[in-house]
Amino acid sequence: MELCDLLDAEPYISGNVGSGTIREMQEWVDYITHDGESPMSDWRKENGREEPWSLKYFGVGNENWGCGGNMRPEYYADQYRNYQTYVRSHGDNEIFKIACGANVDDYNWTEVLMKNAARQMDGLSLHYYTIPGDFWEGKGSATDFKEDEWFITLKKALKMDELIKKHGAIMDQYDPEKRIAMIVDEWGAWYDVEPGTNPGFLYQQNTLRDALIAGVTLNIFNQHADRVKMANIAQTNNVLQAMILTDEEDMILTPSYHVFKMYKVHQDADLLHFDLESENYKFEDQEIPALNASASINEAGEVNVTVCNLDPHKEIELDTNLFADKLNLSQVKARVLTADKLNAHNSFENPENLKPQKLKAVELADNQLKAKLPAASVTLITLN
Repeated sequence: MELCDLLDAEPYISGNVGSGTIREMQEWVDYITHDGESPMSDWRKENGREEPWSLKYFGVGNENWGCGGNMRPEYYADQYRNYQTYVRSHGDNEIFKIACGANVDDYNWTEVLMKNAARQMDGLSLHYYTIPGDFWEGKGSATDFKEDEWFITLKKALKMDELIKKHGAIMDQYDPEKRIAMIVDEWGAWYDVEPGTNPGFLYQQNTLRDALIAGVTLNIFNQHADRVKMANIAQTNNVLQAMILTDEEDMILTPSYHVFKMYKVHQDADLLHFDLESENYKFEDQEIPALNASASINEAGEVNVTVCNLDPHKEIELDTNLFADKLNLSQVKARVLTADKLNAHNSFENPENLKPQKLKAVELADNQLKAKLPAASVTLITLN
């Protein structure tokens, strides 16, 4: 909680439904948020914290379909209704209650939860990891891969769009006003751990491939901003698709970090809808769209377009009619994250091997935005 205060970030706490009690969950909430006299708030004060913390987001259980209790959706729905009753808001602290949602494409879980507990929830979670191999038999290396794994990984990353649409369609049946938020609170790439590291620590490197996964997935979230209200990559530091890797006192920024920094221009902006016609990236007998993008406009009238070129071989020219005259746009600039090697990454020996660079091949003329997008790249185009 102190770290969240330092970062000016909203904490999101998950309560234990699988092996914890209702009383335990209630007491945690009271300890954190109660601003009057109570056994838990008194204990907090004894421990040195006089004022309560602000806690908005609270998950009532986590992965209860699996490690959180191996529950059936009908059973968890009843458990959720019971537990959430005692997750109370105190004073000005209004708690946003999030129910445990589905694992990947378990659409029945979403159906049952929405049917039986929609009135008691503010959000419903979804978990989906991008794994090139098999979860149990071998996920694949984070850095030692060829084009077949590049292709299948990005194809699986694109599956997020299908999952959001199908789970969202079920939610729409019970919540057409979209009051309930879809919370994609575990996502990202999951590979085999780095050789020589503790298997339980889930430490993996982060390459250009991960930058594309991040860019593609964030674009998809943007496109579904009417339903997806929160999305949390797993995890921030040293675990899975991390933003930051550390080694004692040393720290490096990963390609995923740079993509997140590029994409933060979309935060608090308005989504711009557009039609994207893209050629396909073909590998052997399979193909996927070569381009993936999202766009937004902020309060200052600045338009930001983020676009990913998934094809590792081909530069693609972006040609877009943006009605720039109506939007009063006359200037353009762009930054791109790319590399000659698909497994390019930052290391403690070379911490700035992969970072965004200025993209010169971009212009805005006669209402047409044109840009040459390098192969295997994530690009941010800003117009004002």
